[in-house]
Amino acid sequence: MALKMRFLYYSGKGKMKSIAEAVKAEYELSQNANAIDIIPPAYSCENERLVILAVSGKGEPDDILRRFCSELNKKKAQNVAMLVDGDEKLATKLADVIKQTGTNFIDNIKYIKIGGLPFIGGKLSDDEKADILKWTHDIVDSIQ
Repeated sequence: MALKMRFLYYSGKGKMKSIAEAVKAEYELSQNANAIDIIPPAYSCENERLVILAVSGKGEPDDILRRFCSELNKKKAQNVAMLVDGDEKLATKLADVIKQTGTNFIDNIKYIKIGGLPFIGGKLSDDEKADILKWTHDIVDSIQ
């Protein structure tokens, strides 16, 4: 049975969508039309086994992102993992908010650096794709 999983991103960088598409293809999530989405998503999470949050930013999370994370309780997501294009301060703040909801926050935070201009299609290199998919497999294996 396929893992009930969603990949939600909060970033204006085209490469973040490429990362989401790579994960969607790897886990054959195409049966779920809402498998990847922006934050806040068009359809709320419900009984997801895993939600991967991919965020770009530094320092304090903005209100939309913080509010969304504060609503990710166990009913919406059993496990939450985070991919961060930014600094540890942002990741720590979001992790603290998510942990307060009672859901399982996976401490294996993946830090990446996405260069380039926002909104321009960002193609993943083979190495970047392999690295992110390895991290995703580690996360999935840890909750099986």
